[in-house]
Amino acid sequence: MANSSFVTNSAWKQLANQNPLVEFVDVVLRGYSQVMFQNNALTGLLFFIAIGLGSYFEGMPQVAIGCLLGTIVATITAYVSKLDKESWRVGLFGYNGCLLGVALPAFLDNTIYVWMSIILGSIVSVISTIALMDFLKKWKVAALTAPFVLVSWTILLASYNFLGIEGVSLPAPEFPHHYEILKHIPHSDIIADVFRGISEVFLFSSVTVGLIFTLGLAVSSIWAAIFAVVGSLLAYSVAIFLKADAVSVQTGLYSFSAVLTAIALGSTFNKPNSFRVAVYAIVGVIFTVFVQGALDIALDPLGIPTLTMPFVLASWLFLVPNNDIMPKHRQ
Repeated sequence: MANSSFVTNSAWKQLANQNPLVEFVDVVLRGYSQVMFQNNALTGLLFFIAIGLGSYFEGMPQVAIGCLLGTIVATITAYVSKLDKESWRVGLFGYNGCLLGVALPAFLDNTIYVWMSIILGSIVSVISTIALMDFLKKWKVAALTAPFVLVSWTILLASYNFLGIEGVSLPAPEFPHHYEILKHIPHSDIIADVFRGISEVFLFSSVTVGLIFTLGLAVSSIWAAIFAVVGSLLAYSVAIFLKADAVSVQTGLYSFSAVLTAIALGSTFNKPNSFRVAVYAIVGVIFTVFVQGALDIALDPLGIPTLTMPFVLASWLFLVPNNDIMPKHRQ
């Protein structure tokens, strides 16, 4: 999704070019990093560490294992399918499997059926990526994390119909309703909440994990790290201003899609060193918060999470006319 900041002649890259096993590890790590639009193995390694820590903090080691399994299966699937080698090499076929491997163990009971679902879902995520790439070619926009969302939604919805796949953390299906407006918003540390928002990209709510993700972004792109922090802060502020559910705001649930939108519009698909680009990204982030709120309500009766679909819908909306609005800044 983004150009690598790796030094071209680095020892690691030379080793990866010479050794197939090292190359595969490199591609898997880049798959991790591509979740936030980076093409950098060191960023992927830091993300890998952050996911491991997040899983440990929340007592769910299966999430870290599922993430690794999903990335590996998706990467192997793309390789065996002989898909575009350059896209494969930079991890573009692994990141949807990476996210799917996080989501399914987080929401479903840890059984053999879930692990089979991760393997199947990761394979299908590659097929879905190719299908969406072909479909979206006309509008010149990327599939983003839509394959992950669509495949995960399918499996999570199916869990209501299969006794072998049982939901343990899925939201309870219910009719849309107004959240209770609190007269006094609970005390919150805004800095901590901003980094929780970044960590929620991988379904964690941890300051430490969010900080490591931000460090990983900075290793690859300072601008990506800046837009991630600003996107999370702006989404937090907008949600508070609109009097959204305080607990959801403070745990980062209104920020994670906005973080991805900010990176996409601000530093990935547009050149970051422009006031015009910054304004465009800010508007996109604000709209993403509204999409988040709308999808939260729309999906209430189904009992499934929004995942990163608010980011996908908002980014598609802003990226389709990007060439007309940002002709000098598009990259």
